[in-house]
Amino acid sequence: MPTSLPEHFEDFAEARREGFLRVKELKDKGEKICGAFCQYTPSEIIYAAGLYQVALCGRSPDPIKTAETRLPANLCPLIKASYGHALEESCPYAYFSDVVVGETTCDGKKKMYELLGELKPMQVIHLPNVPDYERSLEMWTEEIRAFAKGLEEKFNVTITDDMLNESIEWCNKERIQAARIYELGKYDPPAITGTKMNDIMEGEQYMFDREAKYNKINEILDQCEKNWHDGIYPYEPDPNRPRLIVSGGGYGGVSAKTINVMEELGGAIVCYEGCCGISSRRRLVDEDRSRDPYVRIAEKYIEVPCAVVSPNYRRMDQVRETIKEWHADGYVSITLHSCNPFAIETENIRRVCEEMDIPLLHIETDFYPGDAGQIRTRIEAFLEMIRMGKEAAHE
Repeated sequence: MPTSLPEHFEDFAEARREGFLRVKELKDKGEKICGAFCQYTPSEIIYAAGLYQVALCGRSPDPIKTAETRLPANLCPLIKASYGHALEESCPYAYFSDVVVGETTCDGKKKMYELLGELKPMQVIHLPNVPDYERSLEMWTEEIRAFAKGLEEKFNVTITDDMLNESIEWCNKERIQAARIYELGKYDPPAITGTKMNDIMEGEQYMFDREAKYNKINEILDQCEKNWHDGIYPYEPDPNRPRLIVSGGGYGGVSAKTINVMEELGGAIVCYEGCCGISSRRRLVDEDRSRDPYVRIAEKYIEVPCAVVSPNYRRMDQVRETIKEWHADGYVSITLHSCNPFAIETENIRRVCEEMDIPLLHIETDFYPGDAGQIRTRIEAFLEMIRMGKEAAHE
């Protein structure tokens, strides 16, 4: 039987809107805000410096026209929306950020930061694009040290090893909890819907009391597990329901016409793989306090298998393991127009899916609603194909 929602679900669904007020309250109290765009941003450094971190990725088409007065029209919509909000001063998170940290995940972002730096104080961290320790770790460690030094100088603070160690342990605790959200999708039927997973992971970025947020998420997860063991499920049990993995980068602005539609049409999103998915949550920072904390932080983040890394064998291994572990029937790759690294990498993911004998659906889109009907039709056909295959297998 379907279940009612755990008490705090709606807190996370509304968190981004409510966060507008919370971030202003922090500023009124004299707190400092660091805006960030990407999972490569070393949160441990930000928190050790005594700053609050907030996500700045644009997800609305509204500021894009403004951004296009200075940026190319054929640029990724996430980059344009992010810059447009800063240019218009239409996003409180960007407006109230005392510093913005950028990371060189793609050429579009890298060049946009030059313009954004005219509007907000910027620190840009240059990423290694080669996925091995010997060639990249030393350079990446120095970039993280430089980032910490920049925050120390700007905010007149000292970041000690003890501060970093405490921050490392807190961030690891939060990652373990976040991984648990996705692990609820392993149940059959899943113990949480994919849309609610997404609500939590989106909303938690805009809740600034970390202790209260941690406790709320725990309550939700405990209730989801209890409901499942009591025979109360978020989906009606159905052996032919397609189990989907969703992947990609920056799909927050397109969830209404992609993620939500997949579940509305009878699919179950069991895990997210990609930028904001299971991968970054399972990679923890070593907590051995006898070692240099900057090296330990660098070791964790250098393993993030972003599409900008080449060759990206680590991500292909991750895709295989995620398909197996979550018993997926289909894989959906969502990429934004002009996001060339993720779009090109979808071809390698397609080959992995063929090897694993599951179908792949690639949706390339932007923040505008004009293609919603076409996407819905493609999702419906994809789900029907999977369902027919499962029905035939069960005969």
